Order: sequence, then C-alpha cells, then structure tokens
Amino acid sequence: MAEESKDSKFSFRAYDAESDDLEQIINLIESELSEPYIIYTYRYFLTGWVNQHKANEVLPDDDDDDDDGHPPRAIGAVVCKQDVHRGKLNRGYIAMLTTKKEARKRGIARTLVQMAMQRMVADGAQEIVLETEFDNAAALAFYQKLGFIREKRLFAFYLNHKDAFRLVYPISTSPEHDEEDPYS
Repeated sequence: MAEESKDSKFSFRAYDAESDDLEQIINLIESELSEPYIIYTYRYFLTGWVNQHKANEVLPDDDDDDDDGHPPRAIGAVVCKQDVHRGKLNRGYIAMLTTKKEARKRGIARTLVQMAMQRMVADGAQEIVLETEFDNAAALAFYQKLGFIREKRLFAFYLNHKDAFRLVYPISTSPEHDEEDPYS
C-alpha cells in the first residue's frame, strides 16, 4: 500500500516492490552518494524490511509522463529499517538518504527523514541511528538540526576507508512504557 503525502511541489510515497522503484533508488544513490553499495545491500533493506514500510521516494508533483512519455523519476529517497538491537532495544536505522543535487535546499531530505522517524516512533522505536562521513559538515549539521547527537567515531567505517560518526536520536518514552530499562 503506497502511503502518500504532499508538499507544494512533490509527492512522497512509500516504496513499491512491484514497480521500478528499486532501480530508481539504486540510480539515485549511485549518482549522489560517495559510498558504493552492492545489489545485496539494497535487497537487504528493501526486500528484507519493506514490509515494515522503511523506504520512501520523492517524485516531482507532476503526475503526468515527462516529455519522452516516461513516468516521472524519483528525485529523493530514504531507506531505513527497524528491529530489536541486541535483544533489548527497538532501534530504527536510517541506512541511506539522498536527493538529486538540483532538488536540494527544498526541504525534501528533511521531510523524508521526519516521515521515517515518525513511522519508527509510532512503531515503538526507542532510538534512531545512522552513520555519516566524519568530514561531511553539511550532513552533520542537517542531522543535528533534526535532534541527532554524535555517539561515536567509527574509524575506517566505509569501503573507501573514511571514518564515520554514528549519530543517535534518543527517543524519550513515557513512564508507563519504562517497565524495563532497554540499556541495562
């Protein structure tokens, strides 16, 4: 079931395994992110976790075909998962986030992340984590504005041997949900 919401110029919709969404997400990520991924990485997140609604795409709000008769192509995507970490903590994970360069500075990435975070919180996430390159000042500032904090530096984390920061968004729970401390 495709979940849709709109801002003034774009349609945000859930990943559809029955369409060419996988191809569009792969093309976006390969063209916009520095970290190379293999097909199994995409399949892990998009096949193994798709039933948990953990991917969204952004399309231009023009639902008509483009000049070549093709449907509009995705201009942004977020890929996430959520599971119980180490048997204790319900953890959301933002694996990939990208928007085409020409579509940046329009709030697309912020909206994608916020939509993913809201769903994860609604599904009981106790924290949300992600990694980003240690020297990507724009990404670090972006996530910090959303409430993420640096948890630790991960040395030679990426395939290109770049370091990363793990960022965490701690989610406060109400006292009635605090029967057991997930960190103990």
